[in-house]
Amino acid sequence: MRRVLITAAFGSLLLTGAACSSGGDSDSAADAPQIVVPSTAAPTTSPPPDYSADSKKVCVNVEKIYNGGLEQFGTQVGKMIAYKESDAEDSDEAAAAAEKAAGKELKETAAGIRQQTTAAQDPQLKDAGAVSATKFSKSAADTKLLDKIKTTKDFDKMLQARTADWLNPIAGYCAARM
Repeated sequence: MRRVLITAAFGSLLLTGAACSSGGDSDSAADAPQIVVPSTAAPTTSPPPDYSADSKKVCVNVEKIYNGGLEQFGTQVGKMIAYKESDAEDSDEAAAAAEKAAGKELKETAAGIRQQTTAAQDPQLKDAGAVSATKFSKSAADTKLLDKIKTTKDFDKMLQARTADWLNPIAGYCAARM
């Protein structure tokens, strides 16, 4: 680009000089030297980087983390429900411990998703992972979320409503690239 600008500037100086010196001469403008200024070529664009192999690996790992974490979360919520329905003396403490363990599973799922996606090459995958991980973390910290669960029916309703939210946008990103 610099070469083009220098050539254009030099060419305009020559034309200006030729115009000034033609005062008394009988030379016509047709006899003046012709200067050809090269046109600027369209900038070359390189293809966008190909993140597909890395994204596929990251998405597979995120799916494993999610499935494993959700399985452990479900196990702990199942224990919590069983203890809540129990008439045993220590059932309240055991239900609270299971509830705490369920929240821990969501936190670990969030941490795993965040770890996998932070290392991703594609910035969009990183962003999608950060959003989904934050949603898992917020649910893990929401004590009211698990307090509302008294039966497996309550759990199924909550899980159905939350799963899509937790996985948005990471699941959409991964589905579109697989």
